[in-house]
Amino acid sequence: MSSQDLRAVTWTAAAEGAAPSLSLIDQTALPHALERLDVTTVDQLIDAIVRLVVRGAPAIGAAGGYGVALAMAQGEREGWDRARLDAEVARVRAARPTAVNLMVCVDRVAPLIGAGLPAVLAEADAIVREDLEANHAMGAFGADWLLKRLSVDRPLRILTHCNTGALATAGWGTALGVIRELHGRGRLEAVYADETRPLLQGARLTAWELAQEGIPHFVQADGAAAGTILRGEVDAAIVGADRIAANGDTANKVGTVGIALACAYAGIPFVVAAPTTTVDLATATGTDIEIELRSEDEVLEWGGVRTAPAGSRGHNPAFDVTPGSLVTGLVTERGVLEVGAGELPESGLS
Repeated sequence: MSSQDLRAVTWTAAAEGAAPSLSLIDQTALPHALERLDVTTVDQLIDAIVRLVVRGAPAIGAAGGYGVALAMAQGEREGWDRARLDAEVARVRAARPTAVNLMVCVDRVAPLIGAGLPAVLAEADAIVREDLEANHAMGAFGADWLLKRLSVDRPLRILTHCNTGALATAGWGTALGVIRELHGRGRLEAVYADETRPLLQGARLTAWELAQEGIPHFVQADGAAAGTILRGEVDAAIVGADRIAANGDTANKVGTVGIALACAYAGIPFVVAAPTTTVDLATATGTDIEIELRSEDEVLEWGGVRTAPAGSRGHNPAFDVTPGSLVTGLVTERGVLEVGAGELPESGLS
């Protein structure tokens, strides 16, 4: 199976005598094993989101939509009242604070609780279907824009950061979807995939997806990215996003802002690919985006072995914010916005 055909989040109807479950590709096991984790309770789902069993803003959003159904099914089994059900849904919504897709999808599905489980599942299914369609549209728009913008008579060399492929979405991918589209057209020479410290989503997940499809690529240390850009070894950088503020400021995996600065200095495009559900017009600027701080152990240890001195503390923000003025193009399912500094035009997002 090609990695683009994977579905990171799948609802599994209950067999007779069993609870319905949400089946998740366990992304902590990759690239060594392709395993699925079936969750049947809200606690299990929240744990899976926090541990990054499921990750990537659109995939977390899909998990949140189905999480409402999961809470309803658990509440039916355990006799919850509506107040308890609403509280459990709120816990799912708050599982990770930076990616707005989780909140958007839960808020889209939760109002249908009164209409029953089939209505909730239908809406969650619609979220997945729409995200997959959006990803394919982004791939085409982004590839068209890059080829026109760069106007070079050779395949392109693209740098990317973190994982934005089928594993991070309902399928196909956002930034990696653009890369797939370029590859399919024969217009991609190679991908430089940053390893993405400290949990190596680039080395473990992006490289795995690229390898599954035979897309030429190099894995590089995050610290190598700026030098690769300034040496002229890439034509553009394409990344995803977890939240985009109204002025175009973009929260993405930590390490992204350094790539954007290097692209600006080198004069090459820095492109963000994300569905419109990632754009949060209610958040004025990037300073208003809550940045998730993860466990210190993720940067103080490796494989459970302490690598820093006993007295060292760990600073482990999961995301950073790239100013909108550094974003050359924002690729959504509606097209490409060339925004730079200033507010995003609502007409291009709806």
